[in-house]
Amino acid sequence: MRRAAVVLGGAVLALAAVAASSAEEAAEAGDEPGTRPMPDFLDRGLWRVFTRLDRRTRLDVHDVSGRDRRVLWPPRWQVCTQYPAAGTELDGRTTVMIGVVRKGETCPPRVRDARR
Repeated sequence: MRRAAVVLGGAVLALAAVAASSAEEAAEAGDEPGTRPMPDFLDRGLWRVFTRLDRRTRLDVHDVSGRDRRVLWPPRWQVCTQYPAAGTELDGRTTVMIGVVRKGETCPPRVRDARR
């Protein structure tokens, strides 16, 4: 019984050491969340936003159609506006704001003119 506890404790320590070393390697490689540029999401599906941004990125998604609908199912929405602009470096303090409409709808003219 005591031997099993020692083996289990050793395995936990080994896994912790591997996790710590891979985190250090990622930090050294410049793979921090603030080093990636903002992708261009305009006219793309909202699901792409969720899959391309780092999971720690703060995200604000809102309906720009003027109907103030809740965005519950991302695959049914398309991006009309984004802030910051594509190519901007994202850091840990930046909140990404995405304006969407349902797929099949057109972006409102006031939004379409403002983004170009």
